[in-house]
Amino acid sequence: MKKNVTLLSVLLLALCAWVSPPQKITVYMIGDSTMSIKEKRYYPETGWGMPFANYFDSTVVIENRAKNGKSTKSFINGGWASVNEGMKAGDYLIIQFGHNDEVPTKKSATTQTEFKKNLEIFVAAAKAKQVTPVIITPVARRKFDSTGHVMQTHEVYAQIVRNVAKETKIALIDLDMQSQQMFQQLGDEKSKLLLNYLEPGQNPNYPKGKADDTHFSELGARRVAELVLKSIIDLKLGLADRIVKAKS
Repeated sequence: MKKNVTLLSVLLLALCAWVSPPQKITVYMIGDSTMSIKEKRYYPETGWGMPFANYFDSTVVIENRAKNGKSTKSFINGGWASVNEGMKAGDYLIIQFGHNDEVPTKKSATTQTEFKKNLEIFVAAAKAKQVTPVIITPVARRKFDSTGHVMQTHEVYAQIVRNVAKETKIALIDLDMQSQQMFQQLGDEKSKLLLNYLEPGQNPNYPKGKADDTHFSELGARRVAELVLKSIIDLKLGLADRIVKAKS
């Protein structure tokens, strides 16, 4: 009997040794200032990609390559090459553009046709390397009408993102709609807590104060990151299995 128990123990140990740990993967994030890592001189402005990186276990490396002011066009011209080179099978590519593409007065602006084509370039490159692309509609700007209702701020370009997701059969996170709903639930005044709103003298980085309806406070960035994380879980992406679970 003792011999059988010993043999069973050896077999169990061998089985444990044979089961390899999960492969480490990299999640590449490409986008604009609403997602990017901020320099200290911009604090408390916070990109939602910053807290997002803290929700995963040790098998995930987050490469947040989003940059302030980037559109799909300017990112392809500066930043995309290193991402494309670094991606490997099993990785993820999270794509969120639109804020700078849609502003015609910016040098980085793209036409609707260019925007769609550029998004398709990112998606095709990821698929070619067996990387999972996840495309995100641009997070809403905070804008209320006189009756207290949230207004559309990315209607055309957000729809292009949805169309690309549908046509290429990839995962879509509709952050435009989700963030609009979040702002509406809080209302005009309370929603300012999620954005970079500061009174004069409140922060040395903004001595004259700040009223920014696009970029997030630390609280707002965390709330947006949580919307994205919930969507990853709801979409049943494999990445969801690597999100750290709260201890019961």
